[in-house]
Amino acid sequence: MTNPIIERLQAQLQAGKDSPLLRFGLGSALFNEKAFALAAEHLRVCVKQMPDHSAAWKLLGRSEMALGSDEAARSAFTAGLEVARQKGDVQVEREIGVFLKKLARKSAE
Repeated sequence: MTNPIIERLQAQLQAGKDSPLLRFGLGSALFNEKAFALAAEHLRVCVKQMPDHSAAWKLLGRSEMALGSDEAARSAFTAGLEVARQKGDVQVEREIGVFLKKLARKSAE
């Protein structure tokens, strides 16, 4: 992978500078490169380190959806929805609601 952002974040991680925000940034950059499996790995660590990071839950759900792991996506979205509601993060709550509806439609097919 030749994305300089990903390379920089991976170097920081390898240097022992692990943090939820670094994991979120790396997961987000990998998601944007369509490296969904790697993105999901880093996002799982992010939400383990910082369970109240609603945007990380949303992106984890999107990564799982892209991988075809609908149950894992639903689980991540459900957790993220709860966090977003608790934090009053209305935008993430709305977005997660849209993705949950997409999953429901897909399941109904």
